[in-house]
Amino acid sequence: MDDNLREIVLGVFAAGVTASLGWFGRTYLWRRGLRRRQRFFGLPDHSECLLVVGRKAGTGEGAVARDDVFALLELSALIKDCGAHAQVLSHETARQGFGERTEFCIGGPASNHRTAAHLHSLLPGVQVDTGTEPGPDRGAFTIGSERYRMEKGSVEHVLLARLTAGEGSRPVFLACGQRAVTNQAAARYLARHHTGLARRYGLDGDFCLLLKVVNSQAYGPDVVELVADVTRAATTRLPAPAPAPPGGRRQHRARSRAEG
Repeated sequence: MDDNLREIVLGVFAAGVTASLGWFGRTYLWRRGLRRRQRFFGLPDHSECLLVVGRKAGTGEGAVARDDVFALLELSALIKDCGAHAQVLSHETARQGFGERTEFCIGGPASNHRTAAHLHSLLPGVQVDTGTEPGPDRGAFTIGSERYRMEKGSVEHVLLARLTAGEGSRPVFLACGQRAVTNQAAARYLARHHTGLARRYGLDGDFCLLLKVVNSQAYGPDVVELVADVTRAATTRLPAPAPAPPGGRRQHRARSRAEG
């Protein structure tokens, strides 16, 4: 074998080794990323999860807001990437505990009773004004001592949370928005930033983020800002008001009569 042929053979061999190492490296990194994503979402291969959606405000049974449907599509793509399967349920038929299967719950407590239950059990520091009368506090979030009002079409808020509880270890992902468009914004934020969230809070960590959707009338769910990490305030139960002392009302009336 002459020198030229030897160099050609060695070059081909080196190229094959380099290509093989590159393929194995890319495969390893892809599999590692997939495993991390599956663990963060609680979705191992061929597992099942729940997509719980509320009804469209002011409509009858079975009607789902268009933006909530888009949120379901955003989450369905995530679930498919993890190699898992989803079951879509109405909030009124999802009568089961949490922890055994991953759950994605979409909608505020006014339209999704499942969300109301999760807020009461898992985020006791969050209060949502569900009144139907027009006013500045309609749909407002109260988290700890802070209140976040909605300016329809201009400034709207949504809570994005990952919470674990119950007998199992599978998480509940909550997208609780002041309007349906904010629910879609939260689902899209989760799809785009789940790697950073897993890095910041850990693959098994809980969090509750308050997001702000800016000018949804013009930009839809695309312009989203992180307002604050409200995990501590949202998961801390507010102290109950102190009861009135026995006889306090009678003493107050007696004092009023004496002063009169």
